[in-house]
Amino acid sequence: MAKTQLGARVDDEIAELAKARAKDRGLPLGEYIAALVREDADGLRQRGLDAARRFLDEHQSVFDEADEADEADEAEDADRRVAGAHAA
Repeated sequence: MAKTQLGARVDDEIAELAKARAKDRGLPLGEYIAALVREDADGLRQRGLDAARRFLDEHQSVFDEADEADEADEAEDADRRVAGAHAA
């Protein structure tokens, strides 16, 4: 397949982020950018975001319950530390 060289100006932060993400995926930068364009054109990113939103909408109560349980545990731990400090 023929290849065309493109040039784009981006902030340094974006350039470093793109290089790091390409490395994380084990891709050369050009292939990583091409994959992003393909995903965008195919709508994969939006479909993934939509699926994540639906998942959270359906299961948010489970996450809320877990957060409440963690907060209760943390409060109990803090109460024990305070009681232990008074005993000393």
